[in-house]
Amino acid sequence: MRHFYCTLAGAGAMLLAGLSPVQAATEIEFWHAMSGALGERVEELVKKFNDSQKEYVVKAIGKGTYDEVLNGTIAAYRAKRQPEIVQSNERSFLTMVNSGAIVSTTELMAEQGHPIDASKFIAPVVSYYAIDGKLQAMPFNSSTPILFYNRDHFKAAGFDKPGATWQELEPQLDAIKAKGVSKCAMVLPGDYEWSFLENYSAVNDIPYATKRNGMDGLDTSFVFNKGKLVGQVERMKRLVSSGVMQLAGQGIIPIQLFTSGECSTIIASTASHATVVAAAKFDWSAAELPYEQGVTPKNSVIGGAALWTLKGHTPEKYKAVAAFYDFLAKTDTQVWWHQATGYVPVTTAAYETAKAQGYYQKNPTREIAVVQLMRGTPSDNSLGFRIGNSNQINVAIMEEVSGAFLGKKPVQQALDDAVARGNESLRRYEQLNAGKK
Repeated sequence: MRHFYCTLAGAGAMLLAGLSPVQAATEIEFWHAMSGALGERVEELVKKFNDSQKEYVVKAIGKGTYDEVLNGTIAAYRAKRQPEIVQSNERSFLTMVNSGAIVSTTELMAEQGHPIDASKFIAPVVSYYAIDGKLQAMPFNSSTPILFYNRDHFKAAGFDKPGATWQELEPQLDAIKAKGVSKCAMVLPGDYEWSFLENYSAVNDIPYATKRNGMDGLDTSFVFNKGKLVGQVERMKRLVSSGVMQLAGQGIIPIQLFTSGECSTIIASTASHATVVAAAKFDWSAAELPYEQGVTPKNSVIGGAALWTLKGHTPEKYKAVAAFYDFLAKTDTQVWWHQATGYVPVTTAAYETAKAQGYYQKNPTREIAVVQLMRGTPSDNSLGFRIGNSNQINVAIMEEVSGAFLGKKPVQQALDDAVARGNESLRRYEQLNAGKK
């Protein structure tokens, strides 16, 4: 009954104002997974769009973590109450594409008179979110891991900056520990499978899975239990066992061990910039990811998320979605979002604009992620990852590798078991999605 009275009152207000219901702005919902300061930036971004025109209103609604947003979206879709736009992380790409519930961004924008050129986006972003050159989702918050370091600690240990290779960096970390400069020389991030394994394989140009890491088909299989990746995990175990690298305890966020000054380095998403700037009370800087000696490093790969358009809405709603995406793709919007959040600008034009403004001269660490992503031409091993059941597989890999850190099994056995569990999940995904990409 209250809803009825509110509707009636709203209609009366529009008539008094000389407006008809047809002239009312079209409202769409945007479910997202950003909280804290980043959630505030999303609200600010949406307000900018809403204030820029009168035809459409985007309503941003935080729905928890990426997993919670995805689960909520599935339930809403089944109940036919889905939002027009949903934010989903890069790991859910195949889940979204093969769901049959999404509208391709390239097709949506063309139909609504806002053609979008995928070649304007930086290569690692396009390779993640496009199929046959067509964007399936709207790139939004893209990031990549970089090395944050405490410059005071490095100076105290006798170093100007971290070495570029692992062969240079590892002795520096050992020295920081041995000289008692800090309690731990490096803290392991909670998403180390992304930063220490996937990005390690991309930067060092070695395969993580067959079929170009899944880009060429669902019949891909993991192969990260061979070669340099075994050496990488053995290095990580050695650093953990010696106390040089610390595992964050339950309830403690790894980046806090860096910003508190307890740990001297962390490899973390460039989106951690806001946290580091706000909390670190010491001289800090950042550097590109370390790589193996003798290797010409390739580009790193992205993390973060994109915006997906869901089926089942009216043409007017899709006009609103396209207008919002067109606003997001504008260079000015991209530059603002990059500078306000720490996420990378997803278009080349936005990067060039920020550079021309002198932004990176004043904020040099903000350019590191962009340069690292745009480094050289992506190879088959650095295009990105297209893995079915990726979220579940990631949990299994972390369980096995963490077991090696804790001495439950040898590194090689842990990686063999991780590959076996991952491949079992890949085969289930392939069977359920036979005939799909």
